Amino acid sequence: MTTAPSHAPPPPALPGPTIGVLGSYGGFNIGDESILACVLGCLRARRPHARIVVFSRDARHTRAHHRTADEVVDWEGVSRGHVMEALAGLDLLVLGGGGILYDGEARRYLRLVRAAQERGARTFAYAVGAGPLREAEDREAVRTVLPDMDDVVVRDGESRLVLEEVGVEREVTVTADPALLLAPEPFTEQMMRHEGVPTDARLVGMSVREPGRAAEKLDEGDYHALLADVADFLILRLDAHVVFLPMERHDVRHAHAVLSHMTAPDKGRILNGSYTPGQLLGFMSHLDLAVGMRLHFVIFAALAGLPVLPLPYSGKVFDFARRMGAPALVGVAREQAGLLLAEVDRLWDEYPQRRADLHARVRELSGLARQTCTRCGALLDELDTNEPDGDAGRPPSPPPRRLSA
Repeated sequence: MTTAPSHAPPPPALPGPTIGVLGSYGGFNIGDESILACVLGCLRARRPHARIVVFSRDARHTRAHHRTADEVVDWEGVSRGHVMEALAGLDLLVLGGGGILYDGEARRYLRLVRAAQERGARTFAYAVGAGPLREAEDREAVRTVLPDMDDVVVRDGESRLVLEEVGVEREVTVTADPALLLAPEPFTEQMMRHEGVPTDARLVGMSVREPGRAAEKLDEGDYHALLADVADFLILRLDAHVVFLPMERHDVRHAHAVLSHMTAPDKGRILNGSYTPGQLLGFMSHLDLAVGMRLHFVIFAALAGLPVLPLPYSGKVFDFARRMGAPALVGVAREQAGLLLAEVDRLWDEYPQRRADLHARVRELSGLARQTCTRCGALLDELDTNEPDGDAGRPPSPPPRRLSA
């Protein structure tokens, strides 16, 4: 007698861990949003059935733009009890990535990390950036909380040096920025036309922001005029149009200021639409060259295989420029205009010979970015091993040192 095949439904998937992700999220900066997209992609790939809770500075924005999160919790401007309740249900809290361990902010993030530790959650620093750290309260927070984290990964060598200088006594691993794993999304010709960007001309992308620490004493007018000189030079040298890509809302003001100093402002455009990080990365495929200050603008240009001249305003941009073998000028003072224009000219001429080297370096950095995900996955594997017996097989951790309020 033949037995009828069974049509019983497959057993339900085992519930995954509850993972919190804490960072400077909420639409304030395209770089941070690209990092969140990549962190969420890593966690979903490693644990498809995990419950992921994002702690955001603007929960409404994060809910609308990061649909892979199961829950989004505001952590600014809300009651402490609301946030503590969300932390209490976590198996793992992922801090970062991105530059969040700096003066005025490190203490705020690390209070939540400490609270998660006290409630039994494991904690992982996901390719964070550190510095500057000069204020005593922030230095103390970093020095006392990071040693109790399960793993600390930073995105560049300078961040590790900053932590060592502060007095962090533990292993710190250097990988690379999580956004190096961002996937491009289409930026169509229709979108180009809507922005008034020509599709039949050479295009140069530019990223401008406030001068920052690389040029603290530079008069803002002189600074804008310097970047206008660069834009005008590229328009003449390459018969190109210049497109400004705001990576943060305040960048728009500086882009307009540069346009006002240009002799050929009709050849300049500012992207005005609201785009995802993947779409901005897709826009890079339309460009021929990039010059910019924002770290993630430079990263996007490198991912797109563009010749790119970073204009460093902080150590993180210097570090990335060094790692990908790009020229990086020290400072952006007006008297350096000649040197800056010569560097742009040389970059354009030499890029055909340097293209293969740049591609190889970007592949290497992307591989390092994947290592962060691998290390986070290893910690998740430990959580699986410890279930259902709690901490069985895990050496007891010392009680966390309390971070002052």
